[in-house]
Amino acid sequence: MAYLVGVLVMVVGVLVSVALHEVGHMVPAKRFGVRVSQYMVGFGPTLWSRTKGETEYGLKAIPLGGYVRLVGMYPTPDAVGNPPVRGWLGRVAQDARQVSGEEIRAGEDHRAFYRLSTPKKLTVMLGGPMMNLLIATVLLTVVLVGFGTPTATATVAVVTSCVPAVGAQECTAADPQSPAAAAGLRAGDVVTSFDGTAVTSWSRLSGLIRRAGGGAVLVVVERGGTERTLTVTPASISRPVVDQTGAAVLGADGKARTQIVGYLGIGPKFVLQPQPLSSVPASVGSAVSGTARVVLALPARIVDVAQSVFGSKPRSQDSVIGVVGIGRIAGEVAASGGGDFGLTGQVLTMLSLIASLNIALFVFNLIPLLPLDGGHVAGALWEGARRQVARLRGLPRPRPVDIARMMPVAYGVFVLLAGVGVLLVYADIVRPVTL
Repeated sequence: MAYLVGVLVMVVGVLVSVALHEVGHMVPAKRFGVRVSQYMVGFGPTLWSRTKGETEYGLKAIPLGGYVRLVGMYPTPDAVGNPPVRGWLGRVAQDARQVSGEEIRAGEDHRAFYRLSTPKKLTVMLGGPMMNLLIATVLLTVVLVGFGTPTATATVAVVTSCVPAVGAQECTAADPQSPAAAAGLRAGDVVTSFDGTAVTSWSRLSGLIRRAGGGAVLVVVERGGTERTLTVTPASISRPVVDQTGAAVLGADGKARTQIVGYLGIGPKFVLQPQPLSSVPASVGSAVSGTARVVLALPARIVDVAQSVFGSKPRSQDSVIGVVGIGRIAGEVAASGGGDFGLTGQVLTMLSLIASLNIALFVFNLIPLLPLDGGHVAGALWEGARRQVARLRGLPRPRPVDIARMMPVAYGVFVLLAGVGVLLVYADIVRPVTL
């Protein structure tokens, strides 16, 4: 039951995000006088609709997107000088012009989208992606400032019973007892001093432990309201050297570098520590840049998915996932119980997932190709540049950019995205990414 609730929460989150994305387009379009004939959430057969004013609002059967129909998205044939129709590509462009022109009511050519100035076109087309960025910013603010981020403390949560071998996850009878277990450290102990140095955080304590291998030290802990002093002898063990991202540092021979560090055998308790409001912009910026890198590497990542599905290559944990994968992860989060933070942890994870989805919608829609918003943005920028050049040179105002000529590209992009979507659905079923 919890799994199903998680999936439903994610579906609602996606629908709300899509609905608000389209609101971001619709509101400025209406503000600038463009007639909006339809506002739909979803694709396929219409489940419900109601007409208010001159706009039909509705919900469709397939909750995988949405759209607003802005009248006059493409210039009419007359507006672009009735270009000659040559071949299939020309017919596709001409059909788009004619369909767009047929939507314009008599005497309302001034209300067509293509008649807007460049700044107004940019405002309308960027309104959707910016709405997704706003949603993500609000959700991340709630997560970071309202709840906080999991932060390790100097309170002991776990005492390992042994010194495990390199790469081992569980203790065996051959493994020696851990220094923490031998010294009598317990879960719930708050470490206040290590080898005479005051401990104020887990990072401070972890650094002291790593530098203390081989010699006996005194550890002061608070247990049940009283202080206790324990003598521990951290073990010296070999561990890989990692960078700030946690990736192994390689030596000149291409092998992972190692170093000898101290080992105690304890794990920290995590608490949610609220972050300052000033941390939100940096977090949003990091999420946007990270998503942009994923989008730029999307072709290679899709190839990796195909190789994992149709070949023997394992699917990585950071693999691109589709709608089925998103639903599966949401279900697993709901069924997991939230870990150390219970229901709060589940809520935080769900909010973070929806925020990440909105960041992805923001970045992806800025790709400068039709039918994505970025394609219309590119067309508006090109039109604006031509008008400015003509103005500076004292030439007549040029005709609107014939963006309908890009319709074959739009169809190609649509087919490509549909194919990728089908591949990801299949991959998420046969080779799923799990938590």
